[in-house]
Amino acid sequence: MLKRILMVTFTAAVLACQAAPKPQKMVEGIPNIKPDEQQSLVCKEIVALIENYNYKKITINDSISSVILDKYINKLDPYRSYFLASDIKDFDQFRTTLDDAFRVGDLSAPFYIFNVYSKRYNETLDYAIAHIKDKYDFNQNDSYVFDREKMPWVTSTTELNDIWKKRVKYELINLNIAGTDQAKNTETLVKRYKSLKSQSEKLNNQDVFQTIMDAFTEAIDPHTNYFNPTNAQAFNEDMARSFEGIGARLKLENDVLKIDEVIPGGPAFKSKLINAGDRIIGVAQGNGEFEDIIGWRIDNSVAKIKGPKGTKVRLKIIPVGKDMSAKPVIIELNRERIVMEDQSAKKEVKTIQSNGKPYKIGIITVPGFYADFKAANAGDPNYKSTTRDVKLLIDTLKNRDKVDAIVMDLRANGGGSLVEAIDLTGLFIDKGPVVQVKDLKGSVEVSEDQKPGVAWDGPFGVMVDRLSASASEIFAGAIQDYGRGIIIGTQTYGKGTVQSSIDLNKLVNPSILQRLASLVQKGPVSSGAAVKTGKDGAPIQLGQINLTMAKFYRVNGSSTQHKGVMPDIVLPSFYPMDKIGEDTETSALPWDEVQKSNFIPVNSVTAVKPELIKLHEERMKKSLDYKSLIQDIADMKKRDLETSVTLNENKLKAERDSLEAKSLEKLNMLRASRGLPAVKKGDKIKKDENFDFFEDESMHVMADLIQLKK
Repeated sequence: MLKRILMVTFTAAVLACQAAPKPQKMVEGIPNIKPDEQQSLVCKEIVALIENYNYKKITINDSISSVILDKYINKLDPYRSYFLASDIKDFDQFRTTLDDAFRVGDLSAPFYIFNVYSKRYNETLDYAIAHIKDKYDFNQNDSYVFDREKMPWVTSTTELNDIWKKRVKYELINLNIAGTDQAKNTETLVKRYKSLKSQSEKLNNQDVFQTIMDAFTEAIDPHTNYFNPTNAQAFNEDMARSFEGIGARLKLENDVLKIDEVIPGGPAFKSKLINAGDRIIGVAQGNGEFEDIIGWRIDNSVAKIKGPKGTKVRLKIIPVGKDMSAKPVIIELNRERIVMEDQSAKKEVKTIQSNGKPYKIGIITVPGFYADFKAANAGDPNYKSTTRDVKLLIDTLKNRDKVDAIVMDLRANGGGSLVEAIDLTGLFIDKGPVVQVKDLKGSVEVSEDQKPGVAWDGPFGVMVDRLSASASEIFAGAIQDYGRGIIIGTQTYGKGTVQSSIDLNKLVNPSILQRLASLVQKGPVSSGAAVKTGKDGAPIQLGQINLTMAKFYRVNGSSTQHKGVMPDIVLPSFYPMDKIGEDTETSALPWDEVQKSNFIPVNSVTAVKPELIKLHEERMKKSLDYKSLIQDIADMKKRDLETSVTLNENKLKAERDSLEAKSLEKLNMLRASRGLPAVKKGDKIKKDENFDFFEDESMHVMADLIQLKK
């Protein structure tokens, strides 16, 4: 039914195609990138889909237009390093007209803005390249402002050039401190900036269109997204969880490739050497030479890092928390096939001493809510799923390992299958509602666990953090509402919305595709011909949109949207709560409630929660690890507030050396408290010596729970 309605909408959008949009304003001195007819039609369709089927029931108006413009400019130049104040004033003519333009598929304004950006970008790079070989005084007490996000736009080219000359000096100092020859550093930087120019020349109208649509959809809500054909393929490969590489999600931040997430089970994860926040500055194939990738396009960098399974890749990394002037760490990895569906939940048994008694705790780590639906539908009795795997692990922990309690680790679990979240909850409750879903018409459907019996009825805890989202929040919320277990960690992400992936090609009947092809080719297409673009001979691809069409609610009626799940035992968050999470997104849907569902709480832990919290707080007062974590968080917040850096090489090196010395001193203090020997700078820490404070405290909470229940 939905497909038929959406097809009518798309058909109407195409058949209502008006005259060609007004000619695009040209930017002199550069090759101008222009939109094509296909993008124009897709833009109109996205407007129609959002206005008719987005959960927000929003109308694209002048107010939204203003938000789109600001987001678009910020995406192009977040640190205000390219545009002039006069450019921003010029762009203001489009502030209240983008809504009307997008409605008729007119993309001339955002493409014009991009072409201005492209001109400024190349002008600044040309200036930087011309001044890399200048003589710099590295003992001068000046500074470089690297974060200009909240500063005014510069008013002159002279002022912009001064910023870029300081940036060049800063990058040379970073290379000097790293210990390489100064002449070599100059050569490296020239190559880096020439590479930036080379990458910018490879941009096409699909890149521009994707950026425009990102700004557009993010103005609506954080999880409604359009994907151009290339990105749609990448998204679907990611959803299929199958690719060959190191097992990390990457993002570009201030021209540097950054590890956004380490995927559990992949080579990066198994190495224990790579962490979220690490920056990759160089890549080498096998034993070959390193290529400096600072400033590269993210897809080009990813192409260098990905590769056939079994092949070797070396990465040059600046670890998270280290300054860019820090000496890079070289990490060697063998690529593997990362099959996300087959990433199984894993168990580990650990023993903890509490009040002179040992307690065996089973820890089940669930990286995602996965299911091999293809195998299940084919009748494979051994198909893999989160619930099936966890059930087997519980049986082993209960019958062979004889554990006293189980802890489910959902940290950094971004969700996945809703069905699996429901079924997994069913392993711990004896039938009943698990989650409620409200659609865009306001109808609420209650999804239940209908299987009687439980796999584990003993002491139970769930670890969560700020990156636990969606299905993880459904599971944790249900366990908390039923009083079935203790939730330990930090407030979760707060993603309580449901998206439907809509392949625009599947909504379009052949006659509409024929018309679209004729528009692209600017000529008729015979009814019996294959629908081609007429440019590269490939079939027309329109991309897809992930449209927010429903909301999750807990069985107690509270939405997980915006607020997420608040733990019973609250631990400090290493992730900045004011920067990560649904409540940091200005366009996010609000929190609300629906009627409480008809569920019967187990209340197996409700009565002892106050005492568990008291025991936890008493433990934290004496915990060296807790105090160290609090200090680390404070130091990180302090660094996040910094917007400039000294350009005195000796001072910068001294600052870096001091930070490294303090870090080593603190590490050895913590190691001593655990009875471990001290390490020296450069020493590798053994895998079995890595300490997980959150896991350790969760086991103590379980020991407390066991004793209190007795």
